[in-house]
Amino acid sequence: MRIALLAFPRVQLLDIVGPADVFAEAAKQLGNPRAYRVEVIGTEPGLLKGSSGLRLAVDSTVATHKGKLDTLLVAGSPFVDDIAHNPALQQWLRQQAGSVRRIGSVCSGAFVLAAAGMLRGRRVTTHWNSSARLSEENPDTQVEADSIYVKDGNLYTSAGVTAGMDLALAMVEEDHGRELALRVAREMVMFFKRPGGQSQFSAHLAAQTAERSAIRAIQDHVLAHLKDDLSVPALASRAGMSERNFARVFKQEAGSTPAEFVELARIDAARRLAEESDLPLKRLADEVGYANVDGFRRAFLRRLGVTPSDYRARFRLDG
Repeated sequence: MRIALLAFPRVQLLDIVGPADVFAEAAKQLGNPRAYRVEVIGTEPGLLKGSSGLRLAVDSTVATHKGKLDTLLVAGSPFVDDIAHNPALQQWLRQQAGSVRRIGSVCSGAFVLAAAGMLRGRRVTTHWNSSARLSEENPDTQVEADSIYVKDGNLYTSAGVTAGMDLALAMVEEDHGRELALRVAREMVMFFKRPGGQSQFSAHLAAQTAERSAIRAIQDHVLAHLKDDLSVPALASRAGMSERNFARVFKQEAGSTPAEFVELARIDAARRLAEESDLPLKRLADEVGYANVDGFRRAFLRRLGVTPSDYRARFRLDG
């Protein structure tokens, strides 16, 4: 399979080399160097200087490359707007979309596809810090901000930077099955499915953003005591604040309300349990602090867009 990665000046190099190494390892595990033929197509010839300052040699350019590609992935960059609206590149991408089996993006590379008009009416994802902007600029596109990667037909998009490796691994599994993908993941010391499944910005990561130690302490308490009373009155009392002041400070520091953070923490834990255990739904809900199964199911669906049962069927680690 001929896999191409689109690069340009100041590209995020890990968006290129991460997926490339996953495909290369898959070919190695298969004992067939030609199973995946990975190449870099540049917007211009020669050595491209990445966003980190390191340089990358391209195999061809959008103007010179020949032959049919199987898969084309557009890399991202903090400077992606510099090339996203290039008319020649947009035309080339639209031509490729009509012939490749798969087309997609890593991180902010989604903005390049959007500029070419290729995301209209589609489900996509991108870096969590850019998802709101992608949605605002493309109201006819469904942006799934909490997904590591999204497949919509032959369109594949992935979240921030290292998520490109998750996407490449998913493609390997799609092409050659779960066993090979597991071998690749083990060899590269990466998760076959990340803990928390699709989450790219989990409750544990969110808990690192607060500056005040008092709020971080409350967040740590929530994460460690999911079955406790985690209402605003209870948490405010623990923080030694009035309820009104606690809610205001928490939102200011954490970027979410206390209730939103508690729900995120509980659903984050629930999906890990769904991946790793056979606990029935009622027991699963109880383990993360939900007394009402229907309330748990609604919260799970609201956060992840799927029911607990559907999530388990997709992400069960030993399934």
